[in-house]
Amino acid sequence: MRHNLRYAMLATLALASAATIAGSRPAAAFDYPYCLQGEDTGLPGDCAYTSYRQCMAAASGRDAYCGINPRVAFRRSPPPRHGYRSYQPYPDYDD
Repeated sequence: MRHNLRYAMLATLALASAATIAGSRPAAAFDYPYCLQGEDTGLPGDCAYTSYRQCMAAASGRDAYCGINPRVAFRRSPPPRHGYRSYQPYPDYDD
């Protein structure tokens, strides 16, 4: 009886952890526009800054500088959407 209860608890724990892992999604990737670059950070650097001022504040007092994130600078524009029609007003048939 004791072994059956142990197996039931282990099975419940395994199912709960599997459901948690299967239900979790990865964090949404976002490329911030500025990177802190220097000897300590390498290339492209620490790209976690939304403004140049914020990046420069982090670089203050360190042997580092701020640059534009290459993933943002060289990003391709998304392809055009097919089937999209712009607004076209109806022509006047009142002639």
